[in-house]
Amino acid sequence: MLLQILILLLFCAFALRLWYLQIHRGEEYAAKARENQLRQEPIFAPRGLMRDRNGELLAVNEPAYALGLVREDCKDIEATLKQVSLWTDVPVEDLKAVYAKGRRRVKPFEPLILTPNLTFDQMAVIEANQLHWPGLEIRIRPRRQYQYGTLMAHLLGYVAEANESELEKDKELALGDEVGKQGLEYMLEKSLRGAKGLRQFEVDVSGRKLAQRVLKKPKAGQEVSLSIDLGLQKLVTDWLEGEAGAVVVMDADTGQLYALVSSPSFDSNAFSSGLSTEEWKALRDNPMHPLQNRAIQSVYPPGSVFKLAVGGAGLANDMVDLKETVFCSGSLKLGRHVFRCWRRGGHGKVNFERALVESCDVYFYKLGKKLGVDRMSEFAKACGYGVKTGIQLPHEKAGIIPSRQWKYRRFGERWQGGDDLNMSIGQGFTLVSPLQVARFVAAMINGGKLLKPQLLKDDKVVVLNKVPLNETQLGLIKQAMRTTVDGQRGTARRLRTKGVDVGGKTGTAQVVRLTDELKKLKDEDIPYKYRDHAWMCAYAQKDGRKFAIAALVEHGLHGGSGAGPVVKAIIEYLFNGKVMKRPSRKH
Repeated sequence: MLLQILILLLFCAFALRLWYLQIHRGEEYAAKARENQLRQEPIFAPRGLMRDRNGELLAVNEPAYALGLVREDCKDIEATLKQVSLWTDVPVEDLKAVYAKGRRRVKPFEPLILTPNLTFDQMAVIEANQLHWPGLEIRIRPRRQYQYGTLMAHLLGYVAEANESELEKDKELALGDEVGKQGLEYMLEKSLRGAKGLRQFEVDVSGRKLAQRVLKKPKAGQEVSLSIDLGLQKLVTDWLEGEAGAVVVMDADTGQLYALVSSPSFDSNAFSSGLSTEEWKALRDNPMHPLQNRAIQSVYPPGSVFKLAVGGAGLANDMVDLKETVFCSGSLKLGRHVFRCWRRGGHGKVNFERALVESCDVYFYKLGKKLGVDRMSEFAKACGYGVKTGIQLPHEKAGIIPSRQWKYRRFGERWQGGDDLNMSIGQGFTLVSPLQVARFVAAMINGGKLLKPQLLKDDKVVVLNKVPLNETQLGLIKQAMRTTVDGQRGTARRLRTKGVDVGGKTGTAQVVRLTDELKKLKDEDIPYKYRDHAWMCAYAQKDGRKFAIAALVEHGLHGGSGAGPVVKAIIEYLFNGKVMKRPSRKH
Protein backbone atom coordinates (compact mmCIF):
# COMPACT_ATOMS: atom_id res chain seq x y z
CA MET A 1 0.00 0.00 0.00
CA LEU A 2 2.85 2.40 0.86
CA LEU A 3 4.52 1.69 -2.47
CA GLN A 4 1.26 2.32 -4.37
CA ILE A 5 0.78 5.62 -2.50
CA LEU A 6 4.34 6.71 -3.36
CA ILE A 7 3.81 5.84 -7.04
CA LEU A 8 0.49 7.73 -7.05
CA LEU A 9 2.15 10.79 -5.47
CA LEU A 10 4.95 10.62 -8.04
CA PHE A 11 2.46 10.59 -10.91
CA CYS A 12 0.53 13.44 -9.29
CA ALA A 13 3.77 15.47 -9.11
CA PHE A 14 4.44 14.71 -12.78
CA ALA A 15 0.87 15.74 -13.69
CA LEU A 16 1.12 18.92 -11.64
CA ARG A 17 4.48 19.80 -13.23
CA LEU A 18 3.11 19.12 -16.71
CA TRP A 19 0.10 21.34 -15.98
CA TYR A 20 2.43 24.11 -14.75
CA LEU A 21 4.68 23.91 -17.81
CA GLN A 22 2.11 23.22 -20.53
CA ILE A 23 -0.89 25.24 -19.32
CA HIS A 24 0.00 27.75 -16.61
CA ARG A 25 3.22 28.98 -18.31
CA GLY A 26 2.67 27.36 -21.67
CA GLU A 27 2.51 30.55 -23.72
CA GLU A 28 5.65 31.96 -22.09
CA TYR A 29 7.74 28.87 -22.78
CA ALA A 30 6.31 28.52 -26.29
CA ALA A 31 7.45 32.10 -26.99
CA LYS A 32 10.92 31.30 -25.68
CA ALA A 33 11.07 28.23 -27.88
CA ARG A 34 10.09 30.32 -30.88
CA GLU A 35 12.79 32.85 -29.95
CA ASN A 36 15.34 30.06 -29.97
CA GLN A 37 14.24 29.10 -33.45
CA LEU A 38 12.94 32.40 -34.90
CA ARG A 39 14.86 35.61 -34.41
CA GLN A 40 14.53 39.14 -35.68
CA GLU A 41 17.11 41.73 -36.58
CA PRO A 42 16.91 45.29 -37.95
CA ILE A 43 17.73 46.11 -41.57
CA PHE A 44 19.75 49.30 -41.67
CA ALA A 45 18.40 52.11 -43.84
CA PRO A 46 20.84 53.90 -46.17
CA ARG A 47 21.44 57.51 -45.20
CA GLY A 48 20.07 60.14 -47.59
CA LEU A 49 22.44 61.16 -50.40
CA MET A 50 23.78 64.72 -50.55
CA ARG A 51 24.49 66.59 -53.80
CA ASP A 52 25.69 70.03 -54.85
CA ARG A 53 23.48 72.45 -56.78
CA ASN A 54 24.47 70.82 -60.10
CA GLY A 55 23.75 67.25 -59.00
CA GLU A 56 27.32 66.20 -58.12
CA LEU A 57 27.35 63.59 -55.35
CA LEU A 58 28.93 64.81 -52.13
CA ALA A 59 27.94 62.15 -49.57
CA VAL A 60 27.08 58.52 -50.41
CA ASN A 61 26.90 55.16 -48.60
CA GLU A 62 29.16 52.15 -48.92
CA PRO A 63 28.94 48.70 -47.25
CA ALA A 64 30.76 48.32 -43.95
CA TYR A 65 31.28 45.20 -41.87
CA ALA A 66 30.64 45.14 -38.14
CA LEU A 67 31.32 42.33 -35.68
CA GLY A 68 28.46 41.48 -33.33
CA LEU A 69 28.17 39.12 -30.36
CA VAL A 70 24.96 37.23 -29.46
CA ARG A 71 25.36 36.58 -25.74
CA GLU A 72 22.86 33.71 -25.60
CA ASP A 73 24.84 31.75 -28.21
CA CYS A 74 28.28 32.46 -26.72
CA LYS A 75 29.69 29.76 -24.42
CA ASP A 76 32.58 31.77 -22.97
CA ILE A 77 32.28 35.58 -23.15
CA GLU A 78 35.73 36.34 -21.75
CA ALA A 79 37.57 33.93 -24.05
CA THR A 80 35.62 35.22 -27.04
CA LEU A 81 36.50 38.83 -26.29
CA LYS A 82 40.17 37.91 -25.99
CA GLN A 83 40.04 36.18 -29.36
CA VAL A 84 38.32 39.19 -30.96
CA SER A 85 41.08 41.38 -29.54
CA LEU A 86 43.70 39.21 -31.27
CA TRP A 87 41.86 39.44 -34.57
CA THR A 88 41.13 43.19 -34.54
CA ASP A 89 44.05 44.63 -32.49
CA VAL A 90 41.50 46.34 -30.23
CA PRO A 91 42.62 46.16 -26.57
CA VAL A 92 40.60 43.55 -24.69
CA GLU A 93 39.84 46.14 -21.97
CA ASP A 94 38.12 48.31 -24.58
CA LEU A 95 36.07 45.36 -25.81
CA LYS A 96 35.05 44.52 -22.25
CA ALA A 97 33.96 48.13 -21.72
CA VAL A 98 31.85 48.00 -24.91
CA TYR A 99 30.32 44.71 -23.81
CA ALA A 100 29.54 46.01 -20.32
CA LYS A 101 27.87 49.12 -21.71
CA GLY A 102 25.96 47.27 -24.41
CA ARG A 103 24.62 44.32 -22.47
CA ARG A 104 22.15 46.62 -20.70
CA ARG A 105 20.72 47.84 -23.97
CA VAL A 106 20.50 44.89 -26.35
CA LYS A 107 17.52 42.52 -26.32
CA PRO A 108 17.87 38.73 -25.98
CA PHE A 109 19.42 37.16 -29.09
CA GLU A 110 20.20 40.62 -30.49
CA PRO A 111 23.83 41.11 -31.60
CA LEU A 112 25.90 43.48 -29.49
CA ILE A 113 28.25 45.39 -31.83
CA LEU A 114 31.85 45.00 -30.65
CA THR A 115 33.68 46.68 -33.54
CA PRO A 116 31.73 48.75 -36.11
CA ASN A 117 34.33 48.76 -38.90
CA LEU A 118 36.21 45.59 -39.86
CA THR A 119 38.81 45.57 -42.59
CA PHE A 120 38.42 43.02 -45.38
CA ASP A 121 41.34 40.97 -44.02
CA GLN A 122 39.88 40.93 -40.51
CA MET A 123 36.50 39.88 -41.84
CA ALA A 124 38.06 37.01 -43.84
CA VAL A 125 39.89 35.65 -40.76
CA ILE A 126 36.78 35.88 -38.57
CA GLU A 127 34.55 34.16 -41.14
CA ALA A 128 37.08 31.33 -41.51
CA ASN A 129 37.00 30.68 -37.74
CA GLN A 130 33.39 31.56 -36.99
CA LEU A 131 32.30 27.91 -36.46
CA HIS A 132 34.72 27.59 -33.56
CA TRP A 133 33.43 30.73 -31.86
CA PRO A 134 29.63 30.54 -31.60
CA GLY A 135 27.88 33.80 -30.89
CA LEU A 136 29.98 35.90 -33.23
CA GLU A 137 28.42 37.19 -36.42
CA ILE A 138 29.37 39.69 -39.11
CA ARG A 139 26.74 42.28 -39.99
CA ILE A 140 26.68 44.39 -43.12
CA ARG A 141 25.56 47.98 -42.68
CA PRO A 142 25.86 51.22 -44.70
CA ARG A 143 28.76 53.52 -43.85
CA ARG A 144 28.90 57.19 -44.80
CA GLN A 145 31.45 58.06 -47.46
CA TYR A 146 32.29 61.66 -48.35
CA GLN A 147 33.44 62.05 -51.94
CA TYR A 148 35.45 65.18 -51.11
CA GLY A 149 36.56 64.58 -47.51
CA THR A 150 38.23 67.90 -46.65
CA LEU A 151 36.50 70.05 -49.25
CA MET A 152 33.04 70.03 -47.66
CA ALA A 153 33.88 68.99 -44.10
CA HIS A 154 32.66 72.14 -42.33
CA LEU A 155 29.44 72.15 -44.33
CA LEU A 156 28.47 68.49 -44.34
CA GLY A 157 29.99 67.62 -40.97
CA TYR A 158 30.33 63.91 -40.25
CA VAL A 159 28.63 60.91 -38.64
CA ALA A 160 29.94 58.80 -35.77
CA GLU A 161 28.65 56.25 -33.27
CA ALA A 162 25.87 57.56 -31.01
CA ASN A 163 26.99 58.26 -27.45
CA GLU A 164 25.18 57.50 -24.21
CA SER A 165 23.36 60.85 -24.12
CA GLU A 166 22.11 60.52 -27.71
CA LEU A 167 20.89 56.97 -27.07
CA GLU A 168 18.93 58.17 -24.04
CA LYS A 169 17.29 61.05 -25.92
CA ASP A 170 16.36 59.12 -29.07
CA LYS A 171 14.66 55.76 -28.52
CA GLU A 172 14.88 54.93 -32.24
CA LEU A 173 18.65 54.58 -31.87
CA ALA A 174 20.36 51.34 -30.88
CA LEU A 175 23.87 50.67 -29.64
CA GLY A 176 26.32 50.98 -32.53
CA ASP A 177 24.09 53.27 -34.64
CA GLU A 178 25.74 56.27 -36.25
CA VAL A 179 24.32 59.79 -36.10
CA GLY A 180 25.24 63.19 -37.47
CA LYS A 181 27.67 65.01 -35.20
CA GLN A 182 28.43 68.25 -37.04
CA GLY A 183 27.30 70.34 -40.00
CA LEU A 184 24.25 69.43 -42.06
CA GLU A 185 24.58 65.80 -41.00
CA TYR A 186 23.71 66.99 -37.49
CA MET A 187 21.11 69.58 -38.40
CA LEU A 188 19.23 67.27 -40.82
CA GLU A 189 19.70 64.06 -38.80
CA LYS A 190 16.03 63.05 -38.66
CA SER A 191 15.38 63.37 -42.40
CA LEU A 192 18.75 61.95 -43.49
CA ARG A 193 18.59 58.90 -41.22
CA GLY A 194 15.54 57.19 -42.71
CA ALA A 195 13.80 54.27 -40.97
CA LYS A 196 15.09 50.78 -40.24
CA GLY A 197 13.43 47.66 -41.60
CA LEU A 198 12.97 44.27 -39.89
CA ARG A 199 14.06 40.77 -40.92
CA GLN A 200 13.03 37.41 -39.39
CA PHE A 201 15.07 34.21 -39.77
CA GLU A 202 15.34 30.69 -38.44
CA VAL A 203 18.45 29.40 -36.67
CA ASP A 204 19.75 25.94 -35.86
CA VAL A 205 21.02 24.79 -32.47
CA SER A 206 24.41 26.50 -33.13
CA GLY A 207 22.78 29.82 -33.96
CA ARG A 208 23.49 29.58 -37.71
CA LYS A 209 20.95 31.37 -39.88
CA LEU A 210 18.67 29.30 -42.11
CA ALA A 211 15.53 30.53 -43.88
CA GLN A 212 14.66 34.23 -43.59
CA ARG A 213 12.04 36.74 -44.69
CA VAL A 214 11.61 40.51 -44.58
CA LEU A 215 8.87 41.70 -42.25
CA LYS A 216 9.39 45.42 -42.88
CA LYS A 217 11.39 47.08 -45.63
CA PRO A 218 13.82 49.86 -44.66
CA LYS A 219 13.10 53.39 -45.79
CA ALA A 220 16.09 55.33 -47.15
CA GLY A 221 16.81 58.79 -45.81
CA GLN A 222 15.76 61.88 -47.72
CA GLU A 223 18.08 63.05 -50.48
CA VAL A 224 19.37 66.62 -50.12
CA SER A 225 20.55 69.10 -52.76
CA LEU A 226 22.79 71.88 -51.49
CA SER A 227 23.02 75.40 -52.88
CA ILE A 228 26.82 75.02 -52.98
CA ASP A 229 28.62 75.04 -56.33
CA LEU A 230 31.23 72.29 -56.04
CA GLY A 231 33.50 73.87 -58.66
CA LEU A 232 33.52 77.20 -56.84
CA GLN A 233 34.09 75.47 -53.50
CA LYS A 234 37.13 73.72 -55.00
CA LEU A 235 38.46 76.96 -56.46
CA VAL A 236 38.23 78.85 -53.15
CA THR A 237 39.71 75.93 -51.20
CA ASP A 238 42.71 75.89 -53.55
CA TRP A 239 43.23 79.64 -53.11
CA LEU A 240 43.16 79.31 -49.31
CA GLU A 241 45.54 76.35 -49.20
CA GLY A 242 48.19 76.92 -46.56
CA GLU A 243 46.26 79.87 -45.10
CA ALA A 244 43.88 80.21 -42.17
CA GLY A 245 40.72 82.04 -43.15
CA ALA A 246 37.21 81.88 -44.55
CA VAL A 247 35.32 82.86 -47.69
CA VAL A 248 31.56 83.26 -48.21
CA VAL A 249 29.82 83.67 -51.58
CA MET A 250 26.11 84.50 -51.38
CA ASP A 251 23.39 85.06 -53.97
CA ALA A 252 22.28 88.56 -52.99
CA ASP A 253 18.65 88.06 -54.04
CA THR A 254 17.96 84.64 -52.51
CA GLY A 255 20.47 84.22 -49.69
CA GLN A 256 21.68 80.94 -51.19
CA LEU A 257 25.33 80.21 -50.48
CA TYR A 258 27.38 79.19 -53.51
CA ALA A 259 30.52 78.68 -51.45
CA LEU A 260 31.34 78.58 -47.76
CA VAL A 261 34.95 77.66 -47.12
CA SER A 262 36.90 77.48 -43.88
CA SER A 263 40.63 76.81 -43.96
CA PRO A 264 42.33 74.67 -42.77
CA SER A 265 39.91 71.75 -42.87
CA PHE A 266 39.73 68.10 -41.79
CA ASP A 267 38.70 64.82 -43.42
CA SER A 268 35.09 63.86 -42.61
CA ASN A 269 35.80 60.26 -43.62
CA ALA A 270 38.22 59.86 -40.72
CA PHE A 271 35.27 60.09 -38.31
CA SER A 272 33.11 57.64 -40.30
CA SER A 273 35.91 55.05 -40.22
CA GLY A 274 36.64 55.66 -36.56
CA LEU A 275 39.35 57.88 -35.11
CA SER A 276 41.92 56.57 -32.68
CA THR A 277 42.50 58.48 -29.44
CA GLU A 278 45.84 59.76 -30.77
CA GLU A 279 44.27 60.96 -34.04
CA TRP A 280 41.51 62.78 -32.17
CA LYS A 281 43.99 64.49 -29.85
CA ALA A 282 46.08 65.59 -32.83
CA LEU A 283 43.02 67.19 -34.45
CA ARG A 284 41.72 68.75 -31.25
CA ASP A 285 45.06 70.20 -30.19
CA ASN A 286 46.15 71.42 -33.65
CA PRO A 287 47.10 75.13 -33.19
CA MET A 288 45.48 75.95 -36.55
CA HIS A 289 42.11 74.67 -35.25
CA PRO A 290 40.96 72.75 -38.36
CA LEU A 291 37.70 71.69 -36.65
CA GLN A 292 36.63 75.35 -36.36
CA ASN A 293 34.29 76.65 -39.05
CA ARG A 294 35.80 80.10 -39.37
CA ALA A 295 32.98 81.41 -41.58
CA ILE A 296 30.45 81.22 -38.74
CA GLN A 297 32.23 80.14 -35.54
CA SER A 298 35.17 82.57 -35.59
CA VAL A 299 34.68 86.30 -35.11
CA TYR A 300 37.24 88.97 -35.97
CA PRO A 301 37.74 92.73 -35.78
CA PRO A 302 36.24 93.89 -39.09
CA GLY A 303 38.68 96.72 -39.64
CA SER A 304 37.82 99.10 -42.46
CA VAL A 305 35.08 96.80 -43.79
CA PHE A 306 33.02 98.13 -40.87
CA LYS A 307 33.26 101.66 -42.26
CA LEU A 308 30.43 100.75 -44.64
CA ALA A 309 28.15 100.27 -41.63
CA VAL A 310 29.45 103.39 -39.82
CA GLY A 311 28.95 105.41 -43.00
CA GLY A 312 25.43 103.99 -43.24
CA ALA A 313 24.77 105.02 -39.63
CA GLY A 314 25.89 108.56 -40.50
CA LEU A 315 23.50 108.67 -43.48
CA ALA A 316 20.59 107.17 -41.52
CA ASN A 317 21.03 109.70 -38.70
CA ASP A 318 21.44 112.71 -41.06
CA MET A 319 24.97 113.32 -39.76
CA VAL A 320 26.68 113.20 -43.15
CA ASP A 321 26.85 116.23 -45.42
CA LEU A 322 27.94 114.93 -48.81
CA LYS A 323 29.49 118.30 -49.73
CA GLU A 324 31.37 118.67 -46.45
CA THR A 325 35.06 117.78 -46.39
CA VAL A 326 37.30 116.77 -43.53
CA PHE A 327 41.03 117.43 -43.51
CA CYS A 328 43.12 114.34 -42.84
CA SER A 329 46.66 115.15 -41.72
CA GLY A 330 47.43 111.54 -40.93
CA SER A 331 46.32 111.58 -37.29
CA LEU A 332 43.74 112.85 -34.84
CA LYS A 333 44.46 113.80 -31.23
CA LEU A 334 41.96 113.01 -28.50
CA GLY A 335 43.12 114.03 -25.05
CA ARG A 336 46.62 112.64 -24.60
CA HIS A 337 46.15 109.93 -27.21
CA VAL A 338 46.98 110.18 -30.90
CA PHE A 339 44.85 108.10 -33.30
CA ARG A 340 46.63 107.61 -36.60
CA CYS A 341 45.37 107.10 -40.14
CA TRP A 342 46.74 104.16 -42.10
CA ARG A 343 48.31 106.67 -44.54
CA ARG A 344 51.01 108.39 -42.54
CA GLY A 345 51.04 111.55 -44.65
CA GLY A 346 47.25 111.84 -44.54
CA HIS A 347 44.65 112.10 -47.31
CA GLY A 348 44.16 115.87 -47.30
CA LYS A 349 40.59 117.04 -47.83
CA VAL A 350 38.13 114.14 -48.13
CA ASN A 351 34.37 113.96 -48.42
CA PHE A 352 32.11 111.01 -47.61
CA GLU A 353 32.64 109.07 -50.83
CA ARG A 354 36.38 109.62 -50.97
CA ALA A 355 36.68 108.61 -47.30
CA LEU A 356 35.11 105.25 -48.14
CA VAL A 357 37.01 104.83 -51.42
CA GLU A 358 40.43 105.54 -49.88
CA SER A 359 39.46 104.21 -46.44
CA CYS A 360 40.45 107.39 -44.58
CA ASP A 361 40.58 106.68 -40.85
CA VAL A 362 40.52 110.33 -39.74
CA TYR A 363 37.22 110.99 -41.52
CA PHE A 364 35.62 108.06 -39.69
CA TYR A 365 37.21 109.00 -36.37
CA LYS A 366 35.34 112.28 -36.59
CA LEU A 367 32.14 110.66 -37.83
CA GLY A 368 32.29 108.07 -35.06
CA LYS A 369 32.83 110.78 -32.46
CA LYS A 370 29.81 112.65 -33.78
CA LEU A 371 27.60 109.53 -33.87
CA GLY A 372 28.62 108.04 -30.53
CA VAL A 373 28.43 104.41 -29.53
CA ASP A 374 24.66 104.31 -29.08
CA ARG A 375 23.85 105.23 -32.69
CA MET A 376 26.64 103.10 -34.14
CA SER A 377 25.65 100.08 -32.06
CA GLU A 378 21.95 100.38 -32.86
CA PHE A 379 22.56 100.71 -36.60
CA ALA A 380 25.10 97.87 -36.72
CA LYS A 381 22.68 95.48 -35.03
CA ALA A 382 19.95 96.52 -37.45
CA CYS A 383 22.38 95.54 -40.22
CA GLY A 384 22.77 92.00 -38.86
CA TYR A 385 25.95 92.44 -36.84
CA GLY A 386 26.02 91.17 -33.27
CA VAL A 387 23.22 88.66 -33.96
CA LYS A 388 23.22 85.17 -35.44
CA THR A 389 22.30 84.92 -39.11
CA GLY A 390 20.17 81.78 -38.66
CA ILE A 391 22.20 79.61 -41.04
CA GLN A 392 21.36 75.91 -40.80
CA LEU A 393 24.66 74.95 -39.19
CA PRO A 394 25.40 74.38 -35.49
CA HIS A 395 27.40 76.54 -33.09
CA GLU A 396 27.19 79.84 -34.99
CA LYS A 397 28.55 82.83 -33.06
CA ALA A 398 26.85 86.21 -32.95
CA GLY A 399 30.01 88.28 -32.56
CA ILE A 400 30.13 91.48 -30.51
CA ILE A 401 28.71 94.92 -31.21
CA PRO A 402 29.70 96.78 -28.03
CA SER A 403 27.61 99.26 -26.09
CA ARG A 404 28.07 101.28 -22.92
CA GLN A 405 26.23 98.66 -20.90
CA TRP A 406 28.20 95.80 -22.49
CA LYS A 407 31.57 97.33 -21.58
CA TYR A 408 30.49 98.01 -18.00
CA ARG A 409 29.18 94.45 -17.54
CA ARG A 410 32.28 92.93 -19.13
CA PHE A 411 35.06 95.07 -17.68
CA GLY A 412 33.43 97.19 -15.01
CA GLU A 413 34.58 100.32 -16.88
CA ARG A 414 32.78 103.30 -18.42
CA TRP A 415 32.72 103.91 -22.16
CA GLN A 416 35.39 106.39 -23.27
CA GLY A 417 35.70 108.75 -26.23
CA GLY A 418 38.59 106.68 -27.58
CA ASP A 419 36.26 103.67 -27.71
CA ASP A 420 34.06 105.60 -30.17
CA LEU A 421 37.06 106.24 -32.41
CA ASN A 422 38.20 102.63 -32.34
CA MET A 423 34.71 101.37 -33.08
CA SER A 424 34.35 103.76 -36.03
CA ILE A 425 37.15 101.96 -37.92
CA GLY A 426 36.15 98.42 -36.90
CA GLN A 427 38.67 97.99 -34.10
CA GLY A 428 38.36 97.93 -30.33
CA PHE A 429 35.74 95.50 -29.04
CA THR A 430 33.86 94.96 -32.31
CA LEU A 431 33.87 91.38 -33.62
CA VAL A 432 32.03 90.02 -36.67
CA SER A 433 31.94 86.81 -38.71
CA PRO A 434 32.65 86.56 -42.46
CA LEU A 435 29.06 85.38 -43.04
CA GLN A 436 27.67 88.53 -41.38
CA VAL A 437 29.82 90.70 -43.64
CA ALA A 438 28.63 88.87 -46.78
CA ARG A 439 24.99 89.24 -45.74
CA PHE A 440 25.41 92.97 -45.11
CA VAL A 441 27.00 93.48 -48.55
CA ALA A 442 24.11 91.53 -50.12
CA ALA A 443 21.68 93.95 -48.47
CA MET A 444 23.49 96.90 -50.06
CA ILE A 445 22.55 95.66 -53.56
CA ASN A 446 19.20 93.91 -53.05
CA GLY A 447 17.24 96.86 -51.73
CA GLY A 448 18.27 96.59 -48.10
CA LYS A 449 16.89 93.09 -47.34
CA LEU A 450 18.75 91.09 -44.69
CA LEU A 451 18.29 87.51 -45.81
CA LYS A 452 18.61 84.23 -43.98
CA PRO A 453 21.63 82.41 -45.49
CA GLN A 454 20.44 79.22 -47.19
CA LEU A 455 22.43 76.01 -47.73
CA LEU A 456 19.67 73.97 -49.39
CA LYS A 457 18.85 74.57 -53.04
CA ASP A 458 15.07 74.27 -52.64
CA ASP A 459 14.69 76.48 -49.56
CA LYS A 460 12.52 79.56 -49.96
CA VAL A 461 13.81 83.13 -49.61
CA VAL A 462 13.50 84.35 -46.01
CA VAL A 463 13.78 88.08 -45.27
CA LEU A 464 14.67 88.52 -41.59
CA ASN A 465 15.01 92.30 -41.43
CA LYS A 466 15.60 95.42 -43.48
CA VAL A 467 18.58 97.72 -43.26
CA PRO A 468 17.38 101.19 -42.08
CA LEU A 469 18.53 103.00 -45.24
CA ASN A 470 16.43 104.33 -48.08
CA GLU A 471 17.13 103.68 -51.74
CA THR A 472 19.18 106.87 -52.19
CA GLN A 473 21.35 106.12 -49.18
CA LEU A 474 21.94 102.54 -50.33
CA GLY A 475 22.90 103.94 -53.71
CA LEU A 476 25.51 106.22 -52.14
CA ILE A 477 27.25 103.33 -50.37
CA LYS A 478 27.04 101.15 -53.46
CA GLN A 479 28.53 103.92 -55.60
CA ALA A 480 31.40 104.37 -53.13
CA MET A 481 32.10 100.62 -53.31
CA ARG A 482 32.06 100.79 -57.11
CA THR A 483 34.52 103.71 -57.11
CA THR A 484 36.75 101.77 -54.71
CA VAL A 485 37.20 99.33 -57.59
CA ASP A 486 37.01 101.62 -60.64
CA GLY A 487 38.57 104.80 -59.24
CA GLN A 488 42.24 105.64 -59.62
CA ARG A 489 42.77 105.84 -55.86
CA GLY A 490 40.47 102.99 -54.86
CA THR A 491 41.91 100.32 -52.56
CA ALA A 492 40.16 97.43 -54.39
CA ARG A 493 41.29 98.14 -57.95
CA ARG A 494 42.45 94.54 -58.48
CA LEU A 495 38.77 93.47 -58.59
CA ARG A 496 38.09 95.21 -61.91
CA THR A 497 36.42 92.75 -64.28
CA LYS A 498 35.43 93.65 -67.82
CA GLY A 499 31.67 93.65 -68.38
CA VAL A 500 30.84 93.08 -64.68
CA ASP A 501 29.60 95.71 -62.23
CA VAL A 502 31.91 95.23 -59.23
CA GLY A 503 32.17 97.13 -55.96
CA GLY A 504 34.41 96.38 -53.01
CA LYS A 505 35.84 97.40 -49.68
CA THR A 506 39.17 96.39 -48.23
CA GLY A 507 39.95 96.00 -44.56
CA THR A 508 43.03 95.50 -42.43
CA ALA A 509 42.27 94.42 -38.87
CA GLN A 510 44.95 94.89 -36.27
CA VAL A 511 45.58 91.79 -34.14
CA VAL A 512 47.95 93.31 -31.57
CA ARG A 513 49.50 96.72 -31.09
CA LEU A 514 52.92 96.52 -32.73
CA THR A 515 55.96 97.72 -30.83
CA ASP A 516 58.21 100.41 -32.35
CA GLU A 517 60.74 97.70 -33.15
CA LEU A 518 58.20 95.59 -35.08
CA LYS A 519 56.91 98.64 -36.95
CA LYS A 520 60.35 99.08 -38.50
CA LEU A 521 60.23 95.61 -40.06
CA LYS A 522 59.02 94.84 -43.56
CA ASP A 523 55.63 93.12 -43.72
CA GLU A 524 57.11 89.73 -44.59
CA ASP A 525 59.55 89.97 -41.66
CA ILE A 526 56.87 90.52 -39.01
CA PRO A 527 56.21 87.27 -37.08
CA TYR A 528 53.12 85.55 -38.48
CA LYS A 529 51.07 85.72 -35.28
CA TYR A 530 51.50 89.51 -35.06
CA ARG A 531 50.46 90.31 -38.64
CA ASP A 532 47.14 92.03 -39.33
CA HIS A 533 44.13 90.13 -40.65
CA ALA A 534 43.20 90.85 -44.27
CA TRP A 535 39.56 91.53 -45.27
CA MET A 536 37.91 92.02 -48.63
CA CYS A 537 34.18 92.28 -49.21
CA ALA A 538 32.63 92.87 -52.60
CA TYR A 539 29.53 92.69 -54.75
CA ALA A 540 29.44 91.64 -58.39
CA GLN A 541 26.46 91.75 -60.73
CA LYS A 542 25.67 91.19 -64.39
CA ASP A 543 22.54 90.31 -66.38
CA GLY A 544 20.38 90.13 -63.25
CA ARG A 545 22.76 87.89 -61.30
CA LYS A 546 24.00 89.43 -58.05
CA PHE A 547 26.55 88.03 -55.63
CA ALA A 548 28.01 89.22 -52.34
CA ILE A 549 31.47 88.00 -51.33
CA ALA A 550 33.38 88.20 -48.07
CA ALA A 551 36.95 86.94 -47.67
CA LEU A 552 39.06 86.89 -44.51
CA VAL A 553 42.67 85.72 -44.42
CA GLU A 554 44.12 85.50 -40.93
CA HIS A 555 47.40 87.41 -40.65
CA GLY A 556 47.17 88.20 -44.38
CA LEU A 557 48.48 91.76 -43.72
CA HIS A 558 46.50 93.86 -46.23
CA GLY A 559 42.98 93.42 -47.58
CA GLY A 560 43.85 94.23 -51.17
CA SER A 561 46.82 91.89 -51.45
CA GLY A 562 45.94 89.31 -48.80
CA ALA A 563 42.24 88.69 -49.52
CA GLY A 564 41.70 90.51 -52.82
CA PRO A 565 43.12 87.84 -55.18
CA VAL A 566 40.70 85.13 -54.06
CA VAL A 567 37.74 87.53 -54.50
CA LYS A 568 38.94 88.36 -58.02
CA ALA A 569 39.18 84.63 -58.81
CA ILE A 570 35.61 84.11 -57.56
CA ILE A 571 34.23 86.88 -59.78
CA GLU A 572 36.01 85.47 -62.82
CA TYR A 573 34.57 82.03 -62.12
CA LEU A 574 31.00 83.23 -61.54
CA PHE A 575 30.70 85.47 -64.58
CA ASN A 576 33.32 84.26 -67.06
CA GLY A 577 33.63 80.60 -66.14
CA LYS A 578 37.37 81.13 -65.71
CA VAL A 579 39.39 79.10 -63.18
CA MET A 580 42.30 81.28 -62.12
CA LYS A 581 45.42 79.58 -60.80
CA ARG A 582 46.62 80.50 -57.34
CA PRO A 583 50.15 81.91 -57.27
CA SER A 584 52.58 80.86 -54.57
CA ARG A 585 52.61 83.01 -51.44
CA LYS A 586 55.34 84.04 -49.08
CA HIS A 587 54.86 83.72 -45.32
